[in-house]
Amino acid sequence: MIGKQIRIERIMDRRTNRTVIVPMDHGVTLGPIPGLIDMGKTVDLVARGGANAVVGHLGLALHGHRGYGRDIGLILHLSASTSLGLSPNKKVLVNSVERAIKMGADCVSVHINIGSEDESSMLSDLGMVSQMCIEWGMPLLAMMYARGPKIKDETDVNAVKIAARVGAELGADIVKTSYTGDPDSFREVVEGCPVPVVIAGGSRLSDFDTLKMIEGAMKAGAAGLSVGRNVFQHEHPDRLVRAACAIVHENKSAEEAIELLSVPIEPICE
Repeated sequence: MIGKQIRIERIMDRRTNRTVIVPMDHGVTLGPIPGLIDMGKTVDLVARGGANAVVGHLGLALHGHRGYGRDIGLILHLSASTSLGLSPNKKVLVNSVERAIKMGADCVSVHINIGSEDESSMLSDLGMVSQMCIEWGMPLLAMMYARGPKIKDETDVNAVKIAARVGAELGADIVKTSYTGDPDSFREVVEGCPVPVVIAGGSRLSDFDTLKMIEGAMKAGAAGLSVGRNVFQHEHPDRLVRAACAIVHENKSAEEAIELLSVPIEPICE
């Protein structure tokens, strides 16, 4: 398992065993939305802010990652669906672990909707990808959401607990899931999942609400965050990432971290 351990250190801070991840896989689901028009520029900004890794499809690796600026971990996303499809919640595999290795990825990710009408096929895909990750020593990030006809509230702690646990049971090294709204309830999710848990960002929030959510998750024992639109659609993605890193890696409060949003970050000459 040494290969997997080496790669995990490229996406998680070895001092804190925590991570700040910026997902940028939305181009397949939603198209060229603001913040993802120039992926290379956005990757450079979040790397400048101190993010540990970005998530994206093959296009990110080909057209936007590691073009210039500071280095940053690459998590290649293997599953997809579009907002125009008949079943947007049905994620299908569009890439492989072997291709991720060829692209220089440090980790792979898959998206699973627990409770979906297509849950069984997505679980089958997760199991297969997990086996290949063990075979090749590749870390696996499982994005586990409670979404489907029987799910009335996607942040309900009982549903989120199941979704997170399924990811760990099927071999994920890191589980990404929805924040349940407060530290006490999310602590149940973390305690019920034997691998590190990071929170998803969800819909757009105010800067302070985003940082308070991150602070609450860390108080609950989370291993960090995987927040997309609240970061890459921010006026200053680098500053927001720096503020998030202050909470995740330095145990700062949201009140302390938000002060960093008013301080520019100078580009680093490589």
